[in-house]
Amino acid sequence: MGSYDRDFRVSPEQNLSRYLQHIRRYPMLDAAEETKLARQFRDSADPEAVRQIIGSHLRLVAKIAMGFRGYGLPVADLISEGNVGIMQAIRRFDPERGFRFSTYAMWWIRASIQEYILHSWSLVKMGTTAAQKKLFFNLRKIKSQIDAMEEGDLLPENITHIANRLQVAEVEVIAMNRRLSIPDQSLNAPMRDEGDGEWMDWLIEESDNQEIVLGRSQEFSNRHDLLSVALDHLTERERHIISERRLKDSPTTLQNLSVEYGISRERVRQIEVRAFEKLQKSVRNASIQRQLPC
Repeated sequence: MGSYDRDFRVSPEQNLSRYLQHIRRYPMLDAAEETKLARQFRDSADPEAVRQIIGSHLRLVAKIAMGFRGYGLPVADLISEGNVGIMQAIRRFDPERGFRFSTYAMWWIRASIQEYILHSWSLVKMGTTAAQKKLFFNLRKIKSQIDAMEEGDLLPENITHIANRLQVAEVEVIAMNRRLSIPDQSLNAPMRDEGDGEWMDWLIEESDNQEIVLGRSQEFSNRHDLLSVALDHLTERERHIISERRLKDSPTTLQNLSVEYGISRERVRQIEVRAFEKLQKSVRNASIQRQLPC
């Protein structure tokens, strides 16, 4: 159905009023004609049948799309997305169920437009759950009904009313209302009309700069080298015990090492302490030679 996608999209160059006049040329279908054409498409993928069905419902798409104009997106884009939805609907429509195509297609048209709005309205992802989507598309209407459109933060009683009506948490109502009240702002926007300075200039960089990161990396590398050299000054048993007791994320117990070497736990502890003192001395001497902080 790729060719139909192109036929029923509103191009950016096309004047919207001309498009609305253009779709009026498609005749409306009665129930019998619609069922006959739907069966033709289902049974033989008749391109003319689907063209007539979709064409007769393009005015419905435009009407639904007009209802979403309040979100600040181009109406032509909303209509195009609605047309995508109606083409998805025709693929799944079953004429034998006894209801009109418009009743079935409305859900697909709305879903397609709403998904487009959620992905295009803000740079920040929002409306990921069914409850959040319901809140996004109904909050403004309910605020209008309770005369709360001009408020910043909603009054507590209004928050409770909206939360109960839409079956969502009050904290979600507060967050969504603030999100809808404040549009996205570019960090590169000038702070004043004169244009001297951008908002980004006031952001605090919390991560370390490159000099600090490089310095830490070099220090870690130097300390690692000192430790490697110091370990070479230990006996094999001392090196193994200090590695098991001090250099592992989960140190081996004194009991396990005493069993491994056939000595007491106290003896293992003494070897560990002596090996650690030798390590400290070796690292200190090497760092003095390199003029590094130990």
